[in-house]
Amino acid sequence: MELRIKNRQDLKVRALLLGDRLDLKLFKISDCLATTPLTLEVDAEGGIAVLFRYGVVVLFGVKSLDEARFIESLKPRLTNPYPAPEMEEMEIHCGRNSIGVQSGAISLDHISLEKLQVIADALSKNLVLSLYEKKVAGEFDKIEPLAQELATHGKVSADSKKLLSKIGHMLLIEHRMVGRAEIGDKPETLWDFPHLEGLYASLEDEFELKERQSALDRKLGLISDTAQTLADVWDNKQLHKLEWYVIGLILFEIVISLYELAGKLLH
Repeated sequence: MELRIKNRQDLKVRALLLGDRLDLKLFKISDCLATTPLTLEVDAEGGIAVLFRYGVVVLFGVKSLDEARFIESLKPRLTNPYPAPEMEEMEIHCGRNSIGVQSGAISLDHISLEKLQVIADALSKNLVLSLYEKKVAGEFDKIEPLAQELATHGKVSADSKKLLSKIGHMLLIEHRMVGRAEIGDKPETLWDFPHLEGLYASLEDEFELKERQSALDRKLGLISDTAQTLADVWDNKQLHKLEWYVIGLILFEIVISLYELAGKLLH
């Protein structure tokens, strides 16, 4: 199917992270421009949407009213839709001699489906990283006072269930980054169009995808390790309490036994 927007000189691209997951199974293959990633026209003027199962939609040359209509149609297929979606906008300028990112805009010699898919992949990963950077920063703020409490007072007030829950949240973020969004992997489009690696590398550098993923991985590991340490401290504290309860019960039984023995001797 021929792209109707390929002759445009300037194009706006808008990426939105709408929810945890987007069900793509119900789209008809016959209606799509491509399936990996899922790409289709969404309006009468040839505006294009690239959809990713981890909840991202990237729109090329789609007007505001058509965008709102299309996003509304996706809501039944979203898992845990976000009330305030993550968003990124860029401009695409065509007819340029060089391909890449310049001054915050994307320069292309001409528009093609595979180029739009490569751009969509980079934008989608940027949004996923932005979301999880905010989540991890929030967890840092929550766990820092607990670590400070341990350093200052040698104890932890939070229980192990709460701390293990934090570890679970970090593991879930790692799973979504690696298993769903595949942040560290290059787009599958490059397997068929290796000459576009320069375009993807330019976008990767623009959004600092590798550096941000590495930083996020380190933070996730640090939070998990800290939470695990605090949970171990809490468990040891509870174990010591249990030991004192057992000792108390033994002493109580000894006192009762001595009292009964003294009663028998007196009689």
